[in-house]
Amino acid sequence: GQKAQVSLTLSDAVINIDPAEEIPRDHRLDVSVVTKQTLGVFSHAVTTTRDDPVPECEKQYMEGRIVQKLECRPYADHCYMKMKLESIRKASQPARQVKSLEKIVHNYKPVSDHKHNIEDRERKKAEGKKSRDDKNAVLDMLFNAFEKHQYYNIKDLVRITRQPISYLKEILKEVCDYNMKNPHKNMWELKKEYRHYKEDDKKDDDTTKDTMSDSDSD
Repeated sequence: GQKAQVSLTLSDAVINIDPAEEIPRDHRLDVSVVTKQTLGVFSHAVTTTRDDPVPECEKQYMEGRIVQKLECRPYADHCYMKMKLESIRKASQPARQVKSLEKIVHNYKPVSDHKHNIEDRERKKAEGKKSRDDKNAVLDMLFNAFEKHQYYNIKDLVRITRQPISYLKEILKEVCDYNMKNPHKNMWELKKEYRHYKEDDKKDDDTTKDTMSDSDSD
């Protein structure tokens, strides 16, 4: 009937990961009941193919509900206090230090242009070369893509349509909805009036055939 007492003892393999640094071996786990909030464990399964990296199927599962939590706390012994003192000492050291150089060090020569600046210019230059296709052609590519998958992020749609991202977003806002909530946050999907348009066309064709059959029989 008493509160559970749980402890954690690290193995020798964990203790000896870094022989130069001594860490506490024994810890206590404070057990408490989760109240005033609901916590769950979810798993997210995605299946893809080797030829097509775009996810074919995405499913989310509720694995269980969290009712207890354990907080790991090391004992305030000599080992722990020594480790904390060493961490405070390292944090107090300045990130930059002045050193006296006795000879020329070529490694410290300034760089005329940094790598990330070059990559950024090349990316912008590549985007500038993307020409805007006809709007109807872009819509056809989007509808064909959404026939395969219900949800896409903007990077995949740019790769599929090869359109400038600003121009593509203008078209997406007309025919798609942007999800702001999980499980499909930051993903685009067709608006309700554009979904399953293939099935709607089939129904219209069947209705037309039935009307023609009735007229023939008359």
